[in-house]
Amino acid sequence: MPTTPIFRCGTIAILGRPNVGKSTLLNTILTEKVSIVTPKPQTTRQRILGIVPGPGYQAIFIDTPGYHQFKKKLNQAMVEAALSAIGDADLVLVLVDASDTTDEFSDAHGAGVLVRRCEEIGRPVFVLLNKIDRVRDKKALLPMIERWATFSPAVKNVIPLSASSGSGVNELLVEIYGYLPEGPALYPEDDLTDQTERAITAEIIRETCILCLREELPYATAVTIERFSETAARRSISGIIWVERDSQKAIVIGKRGAMIRHIGQTAREQLIARFGVETQLFLEVKVHPGWTDDPASLRELGYKP
Repeated sequence: MPTTPIFRCGTIAILGRPNVGKSTLLNTILTEKVSIVTPKPQTTRQRILGIVPGPGYQAIFIDTPGYHQFKKKLNQAMVEAALSAIGDADLVLVLVDASDTTDEFSDAHGAGVLVRRCEEIGRPVFVLLNKIDRVRDKKALLPMIERWATFSPAVKNVIPLSASSGSGVNELLVEIYGYLPEGPALYPEDDLTDQTERAITAEIIRETCILCLREELPYATAVTIERFSETAARRSISGIIWVERDSQKAIVIGKRGAMIRHIGQTAREQLIARFGVETQLFLEVKVHPGWTDDPASLRELGYKP
């Protein structure tokens, strides 16, 4: 009698401190950009799902905000989103920047804390030594691998890789398969993410703000989409860039509107490249005082449930 092929489906959470390469890893695994990436830490603010189908399996990856010390309610919400992903996961990938000298074992917000958290609630962990392309002497990785391998019984594997170049990522996917539980697929085969195009659009505009403004503006920007309409040939989008102070609004608008035009044009090009549809983009800048530290405002802007 023929046996029914086993299908596996599971959730893999990606955790680590800010700027260790979590979003880059997700985009590399998916071979398409679903999570925005900038040189700025704390770019990712919410959990982002990426869905990888394969022969006999479906792997659902959760990109999370960086684990960091927080003061404002926005940052608290980000950290809570990251930690809650541990309980929802079948496997946790904890990323470490192998080129950084930060002591991830003893730091209060280091990878060691995340591994211990996984150990407490019974989740297996792969520690990923990322950015190995920046490590000149690869022999320096050996003591790191050994120390992480013996750090906690939750650590099932230690894998050096480079999320940006893709080196080691295929090996990671092979190892992940064995930790996916048996079960049916949770998403249609063609789905790449659970994000709507409206949500992706808002994130692309916010990413553009961060990249264009660089050091001129702190993390006080949020983006909402007020209108999203389309025909077969064209898409028309109106968005609002929210800031906390009038002085920040002036920076985003720029001299004689130069900066907001630059942001709009750059974001529009990114949206056309992403969706393949001619796009009209209209942006407005508004002030929402203290939104990063106000729970009601965070809910309005989609950062708290």
